[in-house]
Amino acid sequence: MRTTRLLLRSGLTLAAAAALPAWLAGPSAAVSGISVSTSGTTVSVVTSACTQNNGSWGNASLLNSSQSSFAQGRQVALAGTTVSQSAAWSGVSPGTYTVVVVCSNGGTAGNQSVIVSAPAAPTTSSTTRSAAPPRGVMGGLGGAARDYGPLTLGVGAALVGSGVIATGWYLRKRSKPYRL
Repeated sequence: MRTTRLLLRSGLTLAAAAALPAWLAGPSAAVSGISVSTSGTTVSVVTSACTQNNGSWGNASLLNSSQSSFAQGRQVALAGTTVSQSAAWSGVSPGTYTVVVVCSNGGTAGNQSVIVSAPAAPTTSSTTRSAAPPRGVMGGLGGAARDYGPLTLGVGAALVGSGVIATGWYLRKRSKPYRL
């Protein structure tokens, strides 16, 4: 009896944990079979919902806010493999758009809204060229900005060496059992 309750609780917990990602994703992720992304003025869409029919995967259309049908948008043919098909539009001006993907069999793979932002203007400080260091970057010794002489390096090495010896002596002393 006790084992049965334990298994039942474990099963319910496992079922709840398995259902959690689907619940968190919400209905929009389950309905739309496409993924839309932007990079600067380029909008791209990826799907795996279409199958090839007569050498075509289907078409994708980019609709602005004043367009209402698939035919009115900027259409691009899907390209890809049986695993993933994609399309992209470049030179898209800032605004809100809707991407619609229609497979070659006439079924809609999904639609999704996307916002294209204006590219950030470059700042003066990011485009100016700075003068190179007169002797280059001094690497190897902790990226030192100054050339230290042999006396300074010798003193530093002696300090590091004495620290290593002191640490070894302390750890060895602590590892021995106390004797009375």
